[in-house]
Amino acid sequence: MTVPIIATRRLKKVFTVKTGPFSGRQRIHAVDDVSIAIAEKEIFALVGESGCGKTTLGRLLLRLEEKSGGTVHFRGSDIHALNEGALRELRKEMQIIFQDPYASLNPRLRVRSILAEPLLAHGYGNRAVVDGRISELLHLVGLRGEARRHYPHQFSGGQRQRIGIARALATNPAFVICDEAVSALDVSIQAQILNLLKDLQERLKLTYLFITHDLGVVRHIADRVCVMFLGKTVELGHTDDVFRCPRHPYTRFLIAAVPLADPRRRNRERLILRGDIPSPMNLPSGCRFHTRCPYARPVCQTEDPPFTADGDRWVACHFPLE
Repeated sequence: MTVPIIATRRLKKVFTVKTGPFSGRQRIHAVDDVSIAIAEKEIFALVGESGCGKTTLGRLLLRLEEKSGGTVHFRGSDIHALNEGALRELRKEMQIIFQDPYASLNPRLRVRSILAEPLLAHGYGNRAVVDGRISELLHLVGLRGEARRHYPHQFSGGQRQRIGIARALATNPAFVICDEAVSALDVSIQAQILNLLKDLQERLKLTYLFITHDLGVVRHIADRVCVMFLGKTVELGHTDDVFRCPRHPYTRFLIAAVPLADPRRRNRERLILRGDIPSPMNLPSGCRFHTRCPYARPVCQTEDPPFTADGDRWVACHFPLE
């Protein structure tokens, strides 16, 4: 892989929560010992069930959350070691597109003010320069110039997400996190937004971290995919390779759960994952997936498998699938 634009090493985030009015506090390992590297101009997908730590990892990469351990390096700089001024400069290079286009835009501001905020915060220029940049951003995401005069509630969900994308691109970032950026949209609109994101990535030479639970979206857009389960990375590899031959049992079950738009395969054998996800406040010993894994053996109950490389594929399993 080329030199990464952003990389983590043994990154951890532990939340301490109070479980009841008369009980003590418990620790939740939201991100536990995660090491990944994302190359320049790559679309890197992060997938897994809700609550597996995807969004927390994304927030750690932007330093919207403070780490509990490990490191995050952006273009060689440890972002958690930067002072306030240096971090402020770095934020121009790192942006996020939020999941909910209805909650992420301030309903009291017109579109012009929403897009002007990041430009003014980073001293982009005078009013004429800012207005010119706003027109450029609206055109970039396929909206008309008069959209600047309207409020968010006057737009559809897809149009609101286009505004959110324009805001994320305002400062010419190199790295953008798409946090479930299409999950709140209708399927037909999802395709439009995905095509827009792909087009912008190619035109502006962007690097994406695409956080999602939709494997259909991943297969369409991502270069590489990383699978998470209960705060741990369990498999990482090129998208085509992972879909064609998953090595971790959890990945295999995730892929098997994707609906197929083919009536001829309606009666195919389906892989059903049994049992419930363990509580993040009471994690099982050994491999965290062993309580649901049909291939588990005694060693899986006592020893946590390391995240090891096999060529371009990384997998955390004592007995990887063939």
